[in-house]
Amino acid sequence: MTNGTGFPVIIRPSFTLGGTGGGIAFNAQEFDSICRHGLEVSPAKQLLIEESLIGWKEFEMEVVRDKNDNCIIVCSIENLDPMGVHTGDSITVAPAQTLSDKEFQIMRSSSINILRKVGVDTGGSNVQFAVNPFDGRMVVVEMNPRVSRSSALASKATGFPIAKVAAKLAVGYCLDELANEVTGGNIPASFEPTIDYVVTKIPRFAFEKFPLAEDKLTTQMKSVGEVMAIGRTFQESFQKALRGLETGINGLEELGLQQDDLKNQLTQPSSTRILAVGNAFRENVTVEEVYIATKIDKWFLNQIRELIYIEQNLKKLVISDIDRPIMTALKQRGFSDSRLANLLDVSEAQVRKVRHSLEVRPVFKRVDTCAGEFDSTTSYFYSTYEEEDESHPSKNKKVLILGGGPNRIGQGIEFDYCCVMRFLRSGTRV
Repeated sequence: MTNGTGFPVIIRPSFTLGGTGGGIAFNAQEFDSICRHGLEVSPAKQLLIEESLIGWKEFEMEVVRDKNDNCIIVCSIENLDPMGVHTGDSITVAPAQTLSDKEFQIMRSSSINILRKVGVDTGGSNVQFAVNPFDGRMVVVEMNPRVSRSSALASKATGFPIAKVAAKLAVGYCLDELANEVTGGNIPASFEPTIDYVVTKIPRFAFEKFPLAEDKLTTQMKSVGEVMAIGRTFQESFQKALRGLETGINGLEELGLQQDDLKNQLTQPSSTRILAVGNAFRENVTVEEVYIATKIDKWFLNQIRELIYIEQNLKKLVISDIDRPIMTALKQRGFSDSRLANLLDVSEAQVRKVRHSLEVRPVFKRVDTCAGEFDSTTSYFYSTYEEEDESHPSKNKKVLILGGGPNRIGQGIEFDYCCVMRFLRSGTRV
């Protein structure tokens, strides 16, 4: 069955979620084992045997179509981890950072044509692509003709309510008949969202709950939740997301690996590989060498290398060396007070005191679907370090609910939701 492609091959059981029962076979023995298990879990008793695209770049397009064939791309998403890691277990970034305009337009047109051919007359769909980084060859990996996990991410990343719009399209509305509520109805929903920030999603794993589980990421999803962060740059949103995982890290912290262990961590995708990338740059491993081991695009690797370079220089300074331009630049790259305290060997309170004395404080920007082109009434904000503050807080009584963080085993968002609904019913602004 593999004569046409050879090994490795991707095995995907039909009608399972999260890649359940699938995997990557590198030889006949693994092929037989994965196929047997895949047939057991597939309700249709069917398997897809596909060419391996391991190491290719992975992208997603979130598309919405109405009955009049009006189509919009809500969001493009790029997987930092290459093909071979389930997209639910991959670090993802929106909008896509390394696509050329030509590649984006090809993906955009292809996505819309796929919806037409498949017969998605109304609603949202997710189309996933793989791109060969060496020759630019592009293939369609899969298409989900429904609101999916990626749809939830795209909605949160852009502020565009995909599920709500899809429901209205299903009962006969068209995109140009629906108002973009985020902008107070100033533009219709047929306008494609435009964002002037970067969103990073990092999956949350719970391998500590399952001591027999192998921390090895493949085409079968293993994460139990995820965290999403917004910043003006990739570096800012990336470091915010790392902290948001609530795993005890404040940024690209050291793993304390030996040289052989470091090489294995880079080669084999795992829940901590991104930290191993930081370790590699501390050991003066080149971007090219890390790329060969990980197949993570060099643009992302250079961004991470720059963060490590900044950290190494900070360790040579004392806190009195930090002036306002330096502090502002550090905060704009996503360094928290806690991380700076670790690097400067002082307390977090000292860093915060110095930052406040330098008048370096966060401002809040709106997630408005239009990059500030139109007035917006949304109360969806993210913090960053710039001059203009787009928040205009009222003097009404308000309550701040601190969420429980990313989903994990034993903790979800149901209690957060109950708290929010309780205060909303009492008339309190949340």
